[in-house]
Amino acid sequence: MKRITVLLADDHTIVRQGLRALLEAEGDIEVVGEAQTGRQAVQLTRKLLPAVVVMDIAMPLLNGLQATRQILGEVPATRVLVLSAHGDDEYVEQVLGLGAAGYLIKQTSAFHLSRAVREVHKGNMFFSPSIARRLRDREQKAPVGAAGRRRRRAPGLTAREVEMLQLIAEGMANKQAAAELGISIKTVEKHRQNLMTKLDIHDTAGLTRYAIAAGIIESSVQLTIV
Repeated sequence: MKRITVLLADDHTIVRQGLRALLEAEGDIEVVGEAQTGRQAVQLTRKLLPAVVVMDIAMPLLNGLQATRQILGEVPATRVLVLSAHGDDEYVEQVLGLGAAGYLIKQTSAFHLSRAVREVHKGNMFFSPSIARRLRDREQKAPVGAAGRRRRRAPGLTAREVEMLQLIAEGMANKQAAAELGISIKTVEKHRQNLMTKLDIHDTAGLTRYAIAAGIIESSVQLTIV
């Protein structure tokens, strides 16, 4: 029997080790790789072509939302299953908008995790029970064509600008960001200026506060905000 290949993407080693142990206890699932940053998750997906990526949202260098966007754009045959500590509706909404196949909160049981991997591999959607209930309730209550869903990302920001915003918020200097993104320092400076212009925020601390408020990084990532 051909096993379902899985890539684990989480910045906590102990979490990845636990997930690996849980999934590999199932005879039909094989963990083929682990990523500790969003950028590494994209690179390993390109290389390993896993059937399913289990993706955390709060990832350094490139958050799980942007990593999901890139993976599904570059390797559309791979299914992304988000496993996050954040279960609020805005995150779920963004994940669905990106094309992810499911969303589990980290309090989910091992049974639901392995079942979710199998279901998304078959082409189905899968959610933690609490999220599935909220989605059903919202669909039943929402009028046809209802608008007004809030967006965390500011209109007009490109995917590259969101990446740049995360790196700025994580405290990277221009030279470091250029090396991380594989672009010139001049291009980094241009992205930084575009961000400040579009957001009307003209200092690093303000950009950092915006990134935290927008859910691009967690407040614990950046400890020195002045």
